Amino acid sequence: MVINLSTECSLVCDWISEIRDVQIQSDRMRFRRNLERIGEIAAYEISRQLVYEEKEVQTPLGISQCKVLKEQPVLATILRAGLPLHQGLLNYFDKADNAFISAYRKHQHDGSFEISLDYISCPELENRVVIISDPMLATGSSLVKTIQYLRDEGHPREIHVVVAIACTVGIEYVQRSEPQVKIWCGAIDEELTAKGYIVPGLGDAGDLAFGTKVQM
Repeated sequence: MVINLSTECSLVCDWISEIRDVQIQSDRMRFRRNLERIGEIAAYEISRQLVYEEKEVQTPLGISQCKVLKEQPVLATILRAGLPLHQGLLNYFDKADNAFISAYRKHQHDGSFEISLDYISCPELENRVVIISDPMLATGSSLVKTIQYLRDEGHPREIHVVVAIACTVGIEYVQRSEPQVKIWCGAIDEELTAKGYIVPGLGDAGDLAFGTKVQM
């Protein structure tokens, strides 16, 4: 299941425009905040699909029957680029447990790359709802490998993926590998270069949010 949050006009369209715009995206604080806002909208939309239960709440004047989340999700993100989206999700799911994964492309001299995972820290995942955030879904390789690593830690009941911009190639790869995963996208682009970059995309989300990294 794929949900494109830009299908209908909303503020998400404004924020996607700004994170793409070379005249605006150089403002790192604004770039991070726009990703955070997209994460907040995604959190709200995902919350509408979760399970709730009735709870009696004492007010100053009486008792109110309220609906509250039956259980908190686990919010997982791929370091470092996923941190602003993750913060947006955490702003709304503020009681959630958190997981962090270091996944990155390790480039070879011939231009090819492999996905390297050096670090994972996560809570109990068995039979829980997991929401993974990563700003870009390009080839889908790092996301699928991340999901596989998380499954090694436990067996989530449900997995949602939140991305700012996705490419159709990456979406199709994730759907083939993990057909039960729900993908929430700020926008969807069609083109992927031979080196695995989304076009028109927005550039390197991690560099734009936190500064250019040294190439190893």
